[in-house]
Amino acid sequence: MARYIGPSCRLCRREGQKLFLKGERCSTEACAISRRGTNPPGSYKQGRRMRKPSDYAIRLREKQKMRRIYGILEKQFRRYFQRATRMKGMTGTNLLQLLETRLDNVVFRLGFAPSRKAARQLVLHRHFNVDGQIVNIPSFQVSPGQVINVRDNSKDLEIVHDSLRNIGEDVVPWLQLEKPKLQGKLLSIPTREEIPVEAQEQLVVEYYSR
Repeated sequence: MARYIGPSCRLCRREGQKLFLKGERCSTEACAISRRGTNPPGSYKQGRRMRKPSDYAIRLREKQKMRRIYGILEKQFRRYFQRATRMKGMTGTNLLQLLETRLDNVVFRLGFAPSRKAARQLVLHRHFNVDGQIVNIPSFQVSPGQVINVRDNSKDLEIVHDSLRNIGEDVVPWLQLEKPKLQGKLLSIPTREEIPVEAQEQLVVEYYSR
């Protein structure tokens, strides 16, 4: 299965903003954006003037940013977009809703993992149940009413407890977290206002519709 194995901080610098790909590190001075600024990676001459990006480049960068936030490669991301176009409502919002209700993202939003990358690994290693059944597919689409819980054999995982301590009681309104039971529930499909992602999804729609 293809996946990106390069440095995560390089992706943040390329997009010129924090994508919060490394959990708590992104909120400290160790973050590459904090240390190096928003200059893109690679060699460049000091004082070199950057060209104004074209309309195509602006839309491309927005698509790449959203794809990297959720840790999805191009082929799968395009499939999500095609699925979103067949749904009722606004395509951009549909796309974000599909991405937010992936199992790995729901695990991250509930605070069971410090980052989406860590959540993906935990899911792959069979540490979670959905409605009592083991699910080890990060792209599994969670439906409203379904309960996600840490498996009994995995309830002593340090990464899960450390992450829950850091998140406190703050979870998105469309999820319900029961910390003592190490379980959560998807209450509803989130609206655009309830999705805390800084992205201009309409630019992504325009990129694929060109």
